[in-house]
Amino acid sequence: MVHWAAEERAAIASVFSKVDLERDGGDALVRLLVVHPHTQKFFNSFGDLSDPSSNAKVQAHGKEVLGTLNNASHHLDDMKGTLHQLSDDHTNILNMDPEIFKRFTKMLVIVMATKVGPAFTPPVHVALDKFLDSVADILIQRYP
Repeated sequence: MVHWAAEERAAIASVFSKVDLERDGGDALVRLLVVHPHTQKFFNSFGDLSDPSSNAKVQAHGKEVLGTLNNASHHLDDMKGTLHQLSDDHTNILNMDPEIFKRFTKMLVIVMATKVGPAFTPPVHVALDKFLDSVADILIQRYP
């Protein structure tokens, strides 16, 4: 179990209070698909990904992903329980490459840093990285 200092909790809450789930989630997923084009193979059901930013399914899934992370940010003391079903789905049903989680979190940090601006200080960055690393670790726990 990860220990969360009060400052880390406040930093994570502050960042998530500033994000637009639909736009920012979509932006992060678009970045993943453009910067790491090999990840597109996991999203074949989304149709044409030649321009991910104009794909409604990419935008909707980005919103869903960021919404799940936002929910997890409100349950820091039970992230494992909060993310249990998502971990199972990505492992057993979707067969998602676990490396994608870590790549996505890097894209999300860029989007959130841009969104938050000067308030995205090094301590805030550290807290967000710790949170996103914890999420990725939980999601890949079920992989063989």
